[in-house]
Amino acid sequence: QVQLVQSGGGSVQVGGSLRLSCSVSGNTKLVGWFRQAPGAEREGVATIYQEGGTAYYARSVRGRFTISQDPARATISQDNARMVAYLEMNSLKPEDTGMYYCAARQTFASSWWDPVQYHFWSQGTQVTASS
Repeated sequence: QVQLVQSGGGSVQVGGSLRLSCSVSGNTKLVGWFRQAPGAEREGVATIYQEGGTAYYARSVRGRFTISQDPARATISQDNARMVAYLEMNSLKPEDTGMYYCAARQTFASSWWDPVQYHFWSQGTQVTASS
C-alpha cells in the first residue's frame, strides 16, 4: 500500500521561496505535485518518474519550480520502498497560492497533469504568496 506524508508550505512574500516534501512508502512509478486554488480545479504542477528521474512541469511554473527526489532511495523490500520527493518553489507569485498535494501512481501515466490518473494522495498543505 502506498502512503504519502507531506510537509512544508506556509506563507511568504511575493518573490520568496518555499520547499515542499513528500515522504513516500510503497512502490511507485511516478510522484506528482498538484495544487488547487479556491474555486478552481486541481491542476498538475510537476511530476517525476522514479526510474531515471524524468520530470515534467506545467508551463506556468517552468523555470521557477524544481521537482526532485531523494537519490538515496532506501529499499527495505519491494513493498516497503521509501523515497522523498521535493518541490522547490522560487519566485513565488500570488497566482501560486493554493493547497498543494503530492500524489503517486504505480504505472506510467498518459497525462501526467491529470489528477484523475493518480491513485494515492497526501493530506495537502497551504501555500500562500502575498505582497
